[in-house]
Amino acid sequence: GALADPTRPPTIMHSGTVGDAAQPSGRLQSILISATRKLAVIDGVTVPLGGKVDGATLVAIDETEVKLKRGEVIETLKLYPNIERQSVEAAANRKESR
Repeated sequence: GALADPTRPPTIMHSGTVGDAAQPSGRLQSILISATRKLAVIDGVTVPLGGKVDGATLVAIDETEVKLKRGEVIETLKLYPNIERQSVEAAANRKESR
């Protein structure tokens, strides 16, 4: 058989039955931005800007999130969904007020 890629992220096991409509549509795993290209890895698939994944078109890539367009609906996938970015000034002001 084929060798398993040790650098590939682990597969997520979803609870529920097969075909469960409540499953998330995509999980952003990585973003690559260079002077010549922009790529995102979504559910293990490398997708270039303008490329398609799971019936949606990748329409925007920045340092922490991507936007997928499916029909008229735009979905944002965040690299770190539970972390909110703040400016350095806002963080410093909060520390001073403690």
